[in-house]
Amino acid sequence: MSRLLVVFGATGQQGGSVANYVVSDPELSKQYKVRGLTRDPSKPAAQTLQQKGVEVVKGDLDDEESVKQALQGAHTVYAMTRTIYDDQAKSREQARNTSSTALSHTPATSRTASTPSMHTTQRPMSSSISVACRIKSAFVAPGTFTQNFAGMMAPRPAGDGTYAIANIHTGEAKFPWLDVVSDSGKFVGAILAEPEKYESRVLSASSCIYSLDEIVQIMSKVTGKTVKYSVMPESKYRGFLPPVAADSIVNMFLYIQDCGYYGPKTKEEVEWSVQHARGKLTSFEDYLLKNPLKLE
Repeated sequence: MSRLLVVFGATGQQGGSVANYVVSDPELSKQYKVRGLTRDPSKPAAQTLQQKGVEVVKGDLDDEESVKQALQGAHTVYAMTRTIYDDQAKSREQARNTSSTALSHTPATSRTASTPSMHTTQRPMSSSISVACRIKSAFVAPGTFTQNFAGMMAPRPAGDGTYAIANIHTGEAKFPWLDVVSDSGKFVGAILAEPEKYESRVLSASSCIYSLDEIVQIMSKVTGKTVKYSVMPESKYRGFLPPVAADSIVNMFLYIQDCGYYGPKTKEEVEWSVQHARGKLTSFEDYLLKNPLKLE
């Protein structure tokens, strides 16, 4: 008999990757029936999931009653918190809502596969709450999304025929990178396939580690255009950020520069996690080939 896997944010990048991976995998699709939560079941992404056999229901982490309804009969839950800039209280509240509701509405043998928030002050929060609630859990800590290069981190024209990416950290600061759409499900799939093996463990979900100096070199090679990285003064950078978010974002980048994205053992943690991913991961070069940069 299939176990019910509830996926929060099923129409988003991470939740969608998990839901699609499970229903497409020959083994996991037999072990799990997928119920996907979304705030808007009428959106095209939700309808696509339904066509693949996913039960799509309306749910919102800010609405505890909708969470209770969505978790009825659940065996395993994939959940994540969103970063909302209100002194991080919202992220903690969402994690507590999910964990406490899961505890009271799922069997004692169930498990939670969770994605903690990206910010350094919040990354341990989901795991701490799940442990406190006595839920059998495993965790996926995603690297920096390669999809950001299509948005907030996209190279901008420098005015001389070249393109630039700018931030406050040095060009040598190392970041782990994840194709969140293609590869998130491969890490969560490993947990779902062998939950006992990964109980209380953290998978540092990334396919590679590159500095921005290295990233722009790869971009230049793939696109045939010159892309450079430049360090922007912190005062100028803050001017592009919402005031309520500025301190959190600045501190996050400076922490990564000084201490490492996952701490001093970032390289070792990523290497271990790559070995345990369920399927071939997407290299940064392959991501760019599948998702060409729009350099105009």
